[in-house]
Amino acid sequence: MAVIDLLVKKAQAANKKLVLPEGHDQRVVSAAEKILAKGVAKEITVLGTEEEIKNSCEKAGISSYKFKTIDPAKSDLLGEFIKDYCEARAAKGKPISEDDAKKTLHNRLYFGNMMTKKGIVDGLVAGSIASTPDMLRAAFQVLGTAKGIKIGSSCFVMDLKTPTISGDNVLIYADCGVNPNPNAEELVDIAMATAGTYRSLIGKTPKIAFLSFSTYGSAKHEILEKIVKATALTKEKVAAEKLDIVVDGELQGDAALVPEVAKSKAPGSAIVGDANVLIFPDLNAGNICYKLTQRLAGADAYGPILQGLAKPVNDLSRGCSSDDIFGVAAITVCQSL
Repeated sequence: MAVIDLLVKKAQAANKKLVLPEGHDQRVVSAAEKILAKGVAKEITVLGTEEEIKNSCEKAGISSYKFKTIDPAKSDLLGEFIKDYCEARAAKGKPISEDDAKKTLHNRLYFGNMMTKKGIVDGLVAGSIASTPDMLRAAFQVLGTAKGIKIGSSCFVMDLKTPTISGDNVLIYADCGVNPNPNAEELVDIAMATAGTYRSLIGKTPKIAFLSFSTYGSAKHEILEKIVKATALTKEKVAAEKLDIVVDGELQGDAALVPEVAKSKAPGSAIVGDANVLIFPDLNAGNICYKLTQRLAGADAYGPILQGLAKPVNDLSRGCSSDDIFGVAAITVCQSL
């Protein structure tokens, strides 16, 4: 069974609520109806003006819809949101006037993130029209990062056509979409966030491999130093917090994924070719590898899934279909569990 089918089943049992801010997109209203029809969420709120929702539904061929709608500029929630947003900005030493806060919260991304922050909904899915920088800016300003994590990141869920030698059908790659050149401490945050994503989606013990062109010091170069340091820091964090996470590095790809190679190149490793979370040293490596796995190995790639945020928020490709939005919605629900 494809991983997305398993995630849909998991989401169906969760009874969660989502907000889809881009009600001016016919793909979004189509996805909202499918999400409700399939029971992936028990409630969907679509943001937009009455005219926007009407036009989107007409284009999508929807004569009667079951999702809720809110016009951010006219919502009864706006006053409360303005107050909370002003207080949050002041607490960060970046005060803002009520008028400026009002203008900001008229933006559907900021309004949707405030709904998520306040627990009115459990997560947000957008990006069919909004750019990724706009998505990230709104999420970081309103929600911030999760406890113990300083940066947001992204990952791809790779649904493999052929299992790894160790029998894994799903791997998670990170970071493939947000941080161009993370330092050692940032790689730790990426690894910890990805471990959380793996557990929330797949439900098994994360086995993290920090990837490199070197295994256990088989090569020496200054660009390897941050990978070695990130591995050590992550191991320390996992041990100190007594987390059920396996970590090793620096490892070449074959040492991370092929048991026989691991026994030869990395004897004594806690990961014996059975890594399921792959942490790349930079965005070049991560983005290239996920696309190669997708195009050459025929894997289905779901993402970029945002992670490390205080609440689940996920970005879409602007070329997405309503089915793509449906799939990301299921992932977002699972992240909220």
